[in-house]
This record gives sequence, C-alpha cells and structure tokens, in this order.
Amino acid sequence: MTSLAAALATGPVVLDGGLSTELESRGHDVTSALWSARLLRDEPGAIVAAHAAFAAAGAQVATTASYQATVPGFAAAGIGADEARALVARSVALAREGAPGSWVAGSVGPYGAYLADGSEYSGDYVTSVPVAALRAFHRPRLEVLAEAGADVLACETLPAAAEVEALLHEVTALDVPVWLSVSAVTGPDGVVRTRRGEPVADVLGMARGVAQVVAVGVNCTDPATVVPAVAAARAASGKPVVAYPNSGETWDAVARRWTGTTGVGDVGAWVTAGARLVGGCCRVRPDDVRAIADAVR
Repeated sequence: MTSLAAALATGPVVLDGGLSTELESRGHDVTSALWSARLLRDEPGAIVAAHAAFAAAGAQVATTASYQATVPGFAAAGIGADEARALVARSVALAREGAPGSWVAGSVGPYGAYLADGSEYSGDYVTSVPVAALRAFHRPRLEVLAEAGADVLACETLPAAAEVEALLHEVTALDVPVWLSVSAVTGPDGVVRTRRGEPVADVLGMARGVAQVVAVGVNCTDPATVVPAVAAARAASGKPVVAYPNSGETWDAVARRWTGTTGVGDVGAWVTAGARLVGGCCRVRPDDVRAIADAVR
C-alpha cells in the first residue's frame, strides 16, 4: 500500500466520520470521561464494527478510538499504565481489523479532551499548562501509536497555537508522518481563527518545512468555515489540507448535548479550494461519508 503522503499527491482521499457518534448510535455508552476509549477494553468488537461501517461507506482512512485514550485518563478510571498503553495500541489493531484496506490514522486528541470539561473547544488550559507540560502529556501516546503501526498520527481538534507548537516538537523528534488539525471558527471580519482566537494561518504556518507533517487543516468545526480555512491553511503551510467538519450542529458542554441543524456541506467546494483529506467529525455517520465519497469521486 502506498503511503498516505504519496496518495495525497495524486488526488483527494476520503476520511471516515465521527467514531464516537457511530458507536453511540449503535447503543453504546460513550458518556464517561473516557468517551469511546472505554470500549477499547469493554467492547472492542463494537469499535471494529464501526470502522467497518465507515470503510463500507467509502472511507479510505480509519481513525483510531484513541482520541481520549491517555495514560492519565485511564489512570483516573482505575486502569494502570501498562494496560493503558496496551489499550492505546489495541486501537490501531482494531482499526486494521475493521478496515483492512484503509490507512490507519492514530487519533491524538488535545489536552482538553483528557480533562473532559469542554475545554478542548476553548483551549483555556494553555494559560496554565506550559508547552513543556503539553509535550510530556502527548509523548507517551504518540510513541505507542507509532510503535503499534499507525500509518499516520492524526493530531486533531487542537484549539491553540501552544498545543500545535508542542506537538510539532514531539512529532519531529519521533519522526513519523502526522497531520495537524485545529478546531476553528470564522470571525465577523472573515478571518479564520483557532478557538483561542489566533489566526489559523499563523498557527498552521508553523508546519511549513516540517517534513513529518503530511497535511494541515481543520476539523470539529462548522462546515461553513471549511473553505476559508482551507485557503488559509494551504497558503500558510504549503501542505496538503485536511478538512473534516462536524455535521453543522454545536456541542453544548454544559448540557452535554448537540444543538442546531445538520448539513455535511459543499464537499466539491472544499476540494476546489484545495482540500485533499476530506471527511467528517462529530455527528457525521457512514451515510454522510458515503455522500462525501460520492462527491469526491
């Protein structure tokens, strides 16, 4: 199988959708602080089935159930460090089992996902958690996913420049292919910014010249933000662009529910703008991915 980077040089590649959304829709409880990572230990077969559903819909990349799978997160649930690392590694094996013809992307969620308090959508923690601490937090999971054989590491839903900086240091040292994806919003002035308010062009521009980064872009954002974000990311980084927004709904962290209306968005416009890795994030299910794949092809 050719590398993902090589595939991106020839045309668009279809990502999967919201793994936790699919698991929840199948009746599995993902309401704990571990989110879908709980199923790595308790119901691994459910994860395999969800990966298979996305692959059958046309996804060419299977994103592992490790977004919220961290050693400290598992420790808070009473799971020891050795078992925690084994569960993170298992996420890669389960993706391979469910989608054997796909590239496997090892999901690396932000520090705020571990906190499970909604701060992944604000990045407020970067005011008290320095870059060195963010590097130390991310390092074990990055190492385990790489050693387990993930084809690429998906450092995703990053809300702030400081966390992008931390991950760039770590993936450069680890020397494995990665994509970097921020959660973004478009301001009244038309500028696309991270959840912390930093221009996305400045943040993703940090990846320019970093050989390990195969793509940069946005995820877990409103579909309406994709086109201006793709343009900004492409110009600033010189890299292929990844775009996988939510369904158009918004997560209410206090009420712990989604609000608003759904709509995958104009996938053709994403590709025309320069997106090369396209798919969906929260609330995007296999039927939506099928529509995305049809639009791409």
